[in-house]
Amino acid sequence: MYIDFNFSKRLSELRAQKGVSARDMSLSLGQNPTYIHKIENGRALPSMMGFFYICEYLDIEPAEFFSRDITSPAKVKELMEDAQHLNREQLEHLHLIVRDLLKTGGKK
Repeated sequence: MYIDFNFSKRLSELRAQKGVSARDMSLSLGQNPTYIHKIENGRALPSMMGFFYICEYLDIEPAEFFSRDITSPAKVKELMEDAQHLNREQLEHLHLIVRDLLKTGGKK
């Protein structure tokens, strides 16, 4: 299942979604400035603890990192948190909007 999973590419995508450079992310994790760059270029892998810190930094769960179905896990999490504050009618509207977006493929 995970054999063809590209860890480096996924990290790069999620980091880009957060809008942070590899250097800044490395330093924020308390690592040397090239730490994330080396991982994204396939020259290194993080330790298990390092992986957990990366997930925490990206504000995602480890399972979300490996999920092929969720392209933007942090945004999904934000949406879910915001949706908890909506009333039933507002949730129904949101649901219809999502369904409509899925039908059109999210195209404008």
